[in-house]
Amino acid sequence: MRCGNDVVSRLRGVLIPMLAEDAPQSAEDAVEPLLRSMEGARFVKPVEIGDYTDFYASIHHATNVGKLFRPDQPLLPNYKFVPIGYHGRASSIVISGTRVVRPWGQRKAANAAAPEFEPSKQLDYELELGVYVGTGNALAQAIGIDDAERHIFGMSLVNDWSARDIQAWEYQPLGPFLGKNFATTVSPWVVTMEALAPFRVPLTARAEGDPAPLPYLSLKQGDAEGIDLQVEVELSSQAMREFGMDPVRLSVANARDLYWSFAQMVTHHTSNGCNLQSGDLLASGTISGPEDGMQGSLLEITRRGTNPMRLPTGEVRSFLEDGDEVVLRGFCERPGLPRIGLGECQGRIVPARLSSRTDVKKA
Repeated sequence: MRCGNDVVSRLRGVLIPMLAEDAPQSAEDAVEPLLRSMEGARFVKPVEIGDYTDFYASIHHATNVGKLFRPDQPLLPNYKFVPIGYHGRASSIVISGTRVVRPWGQRKAANAAAPEFEPSKQLDYELELGVYVGTGNALAQAIGIDDAERHIFGMSLVNDWSARDIQAWEYQPLGPFLGKNFATTVSPWVVTMEALAPFRVPLTARAEGDPAPLPYLSLKQGDAEGIDLQVEVELSSQAMREFGMDPVRLSVANARDLYWSFAQMVTHHTSNGCNLQSGDLLASGTISGPEDGMQGSLLEITRRGTNPMRLPTGEVRSFLEDGDEVVLRGFCERPGLPRIGLGECQGRIVPARLSSRTDVKKA
């Protein structure tokens, strides 16, 4: 990643013909000693992630959530001018397949006089994409919008698990904290931006009449800043798996429906002189589309739990229960081109652990 995308491109140029089905025998002989069977392989994080920033780049998600909390003003005045983000916690990023322990935290019921400290009852997933920084920038040296993508190595799937009840109580006035940083799951695969180049498209969410981005965030006219990349989420409960039932698909969305591009996220992130480093992770925030069936979280699908969904077993879900398994997938597909997948990003919820000696006594 640190070597830059020119080196990455040359490496791809060597590897692709060596791994092709019609590769010459000499290439097969060179590659064969380096290959390992996938059977028994154990995935690890692609890099040791130094820093993690989560954005809020889907206007459809922001509007859906805003309507739940602020019906009269779903979008705050700054949304269409600035890519909103917050600094996450890199130490709790885990690889796909890692169990997610239900977190403890302060949560306050609407009619309660004071909060309680207990396991979250409103655990949720977030369907996201993330990009890894390739080459970084020096402190106090911003990355211009025309150079931003040269600093992006590649893309992965991200599930930024959220405890909505903990988040709702603690986020004012400084934003997300313990309701978000107990676990963030990433897929093991990183697909380079060069591999995604044939699927570049304009972003579609900026409506006529919306303010134009400020000059430092404005791409050249005609630049295809988005990616035609479909993302989807599936859910299975413990009972569904025991009965041999297939997972249910909860939503399908597309990265072209983001309001802010990853290039704009990189540029804005560094616009104050913040230095990004190789291996840093920048996530899109929940990706939702403009129609029903395109919501990237249970918060939106169940309207904050007021409209529960029913699973094939008859189980009802407002938020995630212990034993629930969530799988994210993403891919690009177009006639005449190979299908490029991002693999999958999987996590299963396990019960909260005992939190203190007091809890042990209660147990």
